[in-house]
Amino acid sequence: MDAGELGLRYLTTSARIRRTVDERMAASGVSLARTKILQVLAGLGPVKQTRLATELGMAARSITQAVEAMERDGLVERSADAADKRAKVVSATPAGLTALAAGEASGDAVLRSIFERLGPARLEALDEILEVLGEHD
Repeated sequence: MDAGELGLRYLTTSARIRRTVDERMAASGVSLARTKILQVLAGLGPVKQTRLATELGMAARSITQAVEAMERDGLVERSADAADKRAKVVSATPAGLTALAAGEASGDAVLRSIFERLGPARLEALDEILEVLGEHD
């Protein structure tokens, strides 16, 4: 198998694992995408939507749509920025933090079940491979 074929196989496997993780996390109450938003809010505290978009590498419009949906579901709340009334500050609600904990636990469980099958030696080898692949920039 050549490098290109292996690369495509890696991408296919990665997409399948991501889909599985997302499905299990969503079943526990919060999707992978929502988990990422909640993780930023839990780590930074209340932030402007523009900063949230920057932290996640998302377009402003995409973060606005995601935050609006999460607000409807009671996971986040938005308020006007005291310094700039046009800007919105987003913060996680207690329900959002509870959902985050459940989502992270669910995601961790499915990832462990997938990757523990490799055993310690293969996990270490995979870690080294991912380190090399991460140096592509």
